[in-house]
Amino acid sequence: MKISVRNLEPTKVKLTVTVDPEEFEPYMDNARKEIGKQINIPGFRKGHVPGKIVDQRVGYQAVAGEAANNAVPEFYSKALEEKKISAMAQPELDVADLPSSGKDDTKLKFTATVERRPDIELPKLDGMVIDVEKVEVTDEDVDKRLDNLRQRFGTLVGVDRPAKKGDYANIDLDAQIDGESVDSQEGVSYELGSGTLLDGIDEALDGLSAGEETTFEGTLESGEHEGEKAQIKVKVNSVKAEELPELDDDFAQEASEFDTLDDLKADIRKQSERDSEGRQANNARDAFIARLEDGLDIPLPKGIKEQMVSDQLKQVTADPDKATAEQKKQAVESVEKELRDQIVLDTLSEQMDVQVSQMDVMNFLMSIAQQYGMDPNAFISAIVNNGQFDSAVQEVRRSKGLLAGMRAVKFTSDGKDLDLSAFLNDEESEVEEEDESVEAATAAAAVADEIASSDADKTE
Repeated sequence: MKISVRNLEPTKVKLTVTVDPEEFEPYMDNARKEIGKQINIPGFRKGHVPGKIVDQRVGYQAVAGEAANNAVPEFYSKALEEKKISAMAQPELDVADLPSSGKDDTKLKFTATVERRPDIELPKLDGMVIDVEKVEVTDEDVDKRLDNLRQRFGTLVGVDRPAKKGDYANIDLDAQIDGESVDSQEGVSYELGSGTLLDGIDEALDGLSAGEETTFEGTLESGEHEGEKAQIKVKVNSVKAEELPELDDDFAQEASEFDTLDDLKADIRKQSERDSEGRQANNARDAFIARLEDGLDIPLPKGIKEQMVSDQLKQVTADPDKATAEQKKQAVESVEKELRDQIVLDTLSEQMDVQVSQMDVMNFLMSIAQQYGMDPNAFISAIVNNGQFDSAVQEVRRSKGLLAGMRAVKFTSDGKDLDLSAFLNDEESEVEEEDESVEAATAAAAVADEIASSDADKTE
């Protein structure tokens, strides 16, 4: 096998692979056997048709084409390995030459154009010290958690006064464009000040009482007229205020296993301290990756970046072309960071010779299946059938490489050694990925949603 490599871009290459006849012949033999199982030839049993007869019946070139379908992907993988190229996407494969007869000296020749991981040099881990800001638990943190618990036991009580921030209003909405109603909803419950419905609605509702209505201009955020300006008529049906229980021993007994409010506060502080340790571990992870990337010029694959940006915009708007400038900016920044992190962690895992077992990947996929309440075996089968198992392997390798790298450096906080052993001892580390754009997890979650939707359709 002869391989030539041409760099098209810093992250894109074109391989030209020429396969010698003796290397291609085993694939020809396998193709003849498979074709022989599918054709009926008098005098021969299926699967026992001589190769020459198969060539005569279906044509040598057809056999060669079938053989190439199996040979090209395997020779492509061997070429990547030989040239030490780490592909980041599926290649564009094109068969240039193929023998047309047994006497034809033409060799199998194909090209593969693929976006690759750029070569970068990471800083040495030996002797690296990373200082992480200490995460303190304050009285305000405890009070905030206590308020959240208190709100869970709150009740909504109708009030005879104008609505204000924090109130809950039951409203009817009617959106009109050029005097024609394009969308309407009735009996919507909305918390003033939450900013979860439409731009401008908080200002419109502030000061309105039950039975009153007003009209304001807003931008529709979904439906056929998404992104268009509309005159929105809103009517207030009722106004309710949240009534919270008193913070006393009675509340502690109702909301927890403790008899006194002081005991409940002490337990909340302990929980906050445990959580703060987890946040500090996550901060250490972020600081470690930032140190690896510091000063590095990491070229990003254009095609992958464009596709990821488009996919991310589809999560925030039905039509990515109508995304706002701010939405596009955020998507680009998010994707660029994700790609940089992936490239750095892949390089780190490779340099540290990280090995991934099948059990590692199964545990990763089972954890996602549990998050979605799905049968793990059915979920893993779906991942395999959708061709996403390799993505899961890659993500597990990154995770293991990250942990191995963090174990190889020293972390400090306020000049004192920071012990992260509770988070870095094994693959079940509690150091969490905060963003949900991880390729494997996203792909797996998409499969989970797909299966769930399919099951829902069957029950309708």
